[in-house]
Amino acid sequence: MSDTHHLLIPHAASTAPGCQQALQGLALPHLDRLLARLSPHAAGSDSGEDTSFSTPHERALARALGLPAQDGRIPWAAWHRHQQGQPADGEAWAFVTPCQWQVSTDHVTLRGPEQLALDEAASRALLAIVSPWFAEDGIALHYDQPTRWLASGPLFAQLATASLERVLQRDVRAWMPDVKEARTLHRLHSEMQMLLYTHAFNDERSERGLPVINSFWVHGTGPLPSPAPSATPAPTVPSTLRDAAVNEDWRTWAAAWTALDAGPVADLLRRAEDGAPVQLTLCGERNALAFHTAPRTLAQRFRSIFRPQRFMDVREQL
Repeated sequence: MSDTHHLLIPHAASTAPGCQQALQGLALPHLDRLLARLSPHAAGSDSGEDTSFSTPHERALARALGLPAQDGRIPWAAWHRHQQGQPADGEAWAFVTPCQWQVSTDHVTLRGPEQLALDEAASRALLAIVSPWFAEDGIALHYDQPTRWLASGPLFAQLATASLERVLQRDVRAWMPDVKEARTLHRLHSEMQMLLYTHAFNDERSERGLPVINSFWVHGTGPLPSPAPSATPAPTVPSTLRDAAVNEDWRTWAAAWTALDAGPVADLLRRAEDGAPVQLTLCGERNALAFHTAPRTLAQRFRSIFRPQRFMDVREQL
C-alpha cells in the first residue's frame, strides 16, 4: 500500500548482556501502545542468524524497496547509482570502504571509517594510488564520498559480502568472503596492506597524527534486477540507535530509544489512532518482526484488551 507509513527501526535489541540489562529499565510507552494496536505482519518479518552477512534491517529494507534480499548479495551499490539517475545497465557494482585493520596476536579488528578523519582530498588521493591495482583485476573504482567508493566489475556479480555494520569493531576474519569465490579479493587485501604499509600517503598521515589506512572493505555487491524496481515510498529508517549499538554503549542506546519513542514512534502511533494504515518493523541482530494495521477478529480484539502486545513480549525474538 503506497499510502502506508512505514517505520523501520534497526538495532532495536541485542543479545549482548549490556543491552539485556539496559532493556530491563527501558520504558517505551508509545511503542507499547502502538504494538497493542497492530497485528503481526508475516510477509514483512524475517528470520536469520547473527552470523548472516546481511543485517535484518538491510534485508527488511531491501524487501520494502523491491530489491533482492539474498544474504550478502543485496545490491546496495547498484541501487545507490540508480537513485542518482545512473542507468541500470546490468553491471555488477559494490561499495568499497577504505579502512584501518588493527592487527593483534589473535584479532584483526576493523576500525570505523568515521574515525579515520578522511576528507575528500585525501580520499581521492588514496583512490588514485590503489585504482591501478584494482584495474589489473578488471575492477574500476569511482569516487562517491570520502569514506566510500563505488566499484564495478564481474567479480561482484555473485559474490556474497558482509555488511560493513556486521564487521565494525569486530574481527574481520569471521566475515571475509568465501576464499574460493573471492581469491582475487583476498589477494587484493594482501597487496593493499603491503602497498600502504610503507607508502608516503600513510607516512604523511602519521606525521599529522592521523590514523593510517591499510585496507578496505567490500559490501553491497551485485547487479540490479531487470527491470529495476520502480520508485516506491521508502520506509523511514532512523539511525540513532546504530552507533551506540555498534560500540556497545548501552546507556547511550537506551537514551536514543527513549528519544525515538517520544518522536517517530509517537508520530506513527498518532497516525494509527487517526485511522491511517501504518507498518512498524523492529530489527535486531538476527530477525526482523513486522506489525501493521489490519482487521482483527473479535478474539484478537479481546486478547489485545486483556493481554496487549508490548515490546517486552517481542524483543527476545529479535
